[in-house]
Amino acid sequence: MNRVVHAVFPVDLKSDTVTKPSPEMRRAMYEAEVGDDVYGEDPTVVRLEEAAAGILGMEAALFMPSGTMGNLAAVLTHCGRGDALILGAGSHMQNFEGGGVAALGSAVPLLADDSSGCIPPEEVRAHCRPSNVHFAPARLLCLENTHNRMGGLASSPERIRASADEARRHGLAVHIDGARIFNAATAWGCRAADFASSVDSVQFCLSKGLGAPVGSVLCGRRDFVDTARHWRKRLGGGMRQAGVLAAAGLYALEHNIGRLEEDHENAALLADLLSAGDVIMVERNDKPTNMVYCTVPDGVGEDLHVRCAARGVLFNAVADGRFRLVTHLDVSTEQVKAAAAVILEEAAAS
Repeated sequence: MNRVVHAVFPVDLKSDTVTKPSPEMRRAMYEAEVGDDVYGEDPTVVRLEEAAAGILGMEAALFMPSGTMGNLAAVLTHCGRGDALILGAGSHMQNFEGGGVAALGSAVPLLADDSSGCIPPEEVRAHCRPSNVHFAPARLLCLENTHNRMGGLASSPERIRASADEARRHGLAVHIDGARIFNAATAWGCRAADFASSVDSVQFCLSKGLGAPVGSVLCGRRDFVDTARHWRKRLGGGMRQAGVLAAAGLYALEHNIGRLEEDHENAALLADLLSAGDVIMVERNDKPTNMVYCTVPDGVGEDLHVRCAARGVLFNAVADGRFRLVTHLDVSTEQVKAAAAVILEEAAAS
């Protein structure tokens, strides 16, 4: 078999976190005006927080070192020690944030079915238990949009609102882990603010599809953000001359939201190309974004990702025979085509 040899390799599809700052973003970082952000004196951080709050349509925002810390600070702000929060059983907060909700938040996760990409109102209702000394009182509903483990599925603003309204009827606050909320907005052709309008707080990442090297932003009411600022300090997240990082985030918000559709188109192309073979089964959902999940039959190649990596195509195995590939601003359409050819060759050779 003639193997594909192409100058576009390596093609890194492990995650959209692998993006590197563009020359223009690096220039913005180099020229950033800075101060001590713990004292509230970094003007670039202030500009980023004001811009983020404006885009989300919320009162205030807080620059965070990571999305994990942003989500944890939100939980700590909304919940007291021993309170319960409703989390999706497949959510990033439950599965991939080190157990911080329990270890540091002293909160009790109530795991709900989020296999549809969003915890539906009936699941919210089922986990809002009556007031009783035997039960940890539920204080918070956490939703994820887009939903990583469900194939990057984007939930609609209406779907988010329905679940949030049910939570509010039971006295719960609502938080969105919106690490990729701008992908969700792109998929639905709406504003990120359309998701935020029905909830109390939102965390979104600057370092995924938006292409910044570091950071997330936590948005909400001003009193919420004031309390979250205390939690950021307690968690070790206070940064000094952070304007060099905030400048990258500002550049990302100003220049990289509008181009996310390219990543979605490349993911759709990748899914179609992989589906054209006889071996790989691509998982489809109703509102895809920049992720492609696929599986191969038993015995075909649980080590498919290892063999492809040796040829310069990088992606992750998330289970035996199940793989995730993520498109982003550092992967071109030409690279997607070349990567698909390599993957199909290796799958067929198994």
